[in-house]
Amino acid sequence: MQRAAQLEIFSGRALRTLAGLTLLWLAATAPALAQPSRFRPAPGYVQVTPPDPAEGRKILGEFRAQGWELAGAFYLEFELHVLPRPLRGVPAAPERVVPGRLWGRRNDRGPITRIVLQPGAGDAERRLLVQSGPESALWSWPAAEADHAAGGVSAVGAAALFTPLAGTELTAFDLQMPFIYWSDFVYEGTEPVRGRPAHVFLLYPPAAIVAQQPALAGVRIYLDTEFNALMQAEEISSTGAPLKSITVLELDRKVRVAKVIDLRDEQTRNHTQFTVTAVALDQDFAAALFEPASLADSLKPPSESALQRLSP
Repeated sequence: MQRAAQLEIFSGRALRTLAGLTLLWLAATAPALAQPSRFRPAPGYVQVTPPDPAEGRKILGEFRAQGWELAGAFYLEFELHVLPRPLRGVPAAPERVVPGRLWGRRNDRGPITRIVLQPGAGDAERRLLVQSGPESALWSWPAAEADHAAGGVSAVGAAALFTPLAGTELTAFDLQMPFIYWSDFVYEGTEPVRGRPAHVFLLYPPAAIVAQQPALAGVRIYLDTEFNALMQAEEISSTGAPLKSITVLELDRKVRVAKVIDLRDEQTRNHTQFTVTAVALDQDFAAALFEPASLADSLKPPSESALQRLSP
């Protein structure tokens, strides 16, 4: 009788302990269980047998080492042609052009570019210093309207990467192209893009990017197999639909520069064309030109004799 009572007490304690542990487990895991898993686009292999991942790592590694900018230090003059999509029954807004200048080179962290946008009369000039590579960074001048007179320069966080620049479709994310260095990717194989064979990669964003742009689930890039150059990039939404595309439309084969790049918002169908109008190659820029503090100083372009004007 006494043993039966002891077993009953023990069983009661065991059940209460098990119930308590279960409640603690549920409390700890409830937030995770309540959150849906983030959409991860499945690879779209372009051949029956998935391509060799080792080959893909080699191809992408060579592209990362080579960079997507011109060899050596260089200078570009460009125009951003803003081309709004006409709405049904409503005339399209007129085309708008934002001129810009770009100084570029490589440092020990990767490609770095200094960019000046000149929106138009009455609008403040915008300057950006864009560090690309595995340890990317971004600086802006003026830091804020209140800092304009003081010449303030500020580091720009991930939250501002996707903000349109000067009312165009161009963003700091497009200039920086951090997705090229994302470590989580799949090599999808080779397929033709506008008549040329291209290596296709699907890259998945890290948590820091997802926190700022939850809809972005991946970026698919296309690299020309002959020149190992970027032909196209497609941002993919959390529903699997395209968000934005960046497409090289025209190359100037004489100086081997991407002359026209189209940036298209796939939801609104508005797009901006980045058109290079002049280039100066093999420049000798001082390293201080690419220091964040130098953004507060205006910079003169190379002499006209050093520039090669590109035909329309």
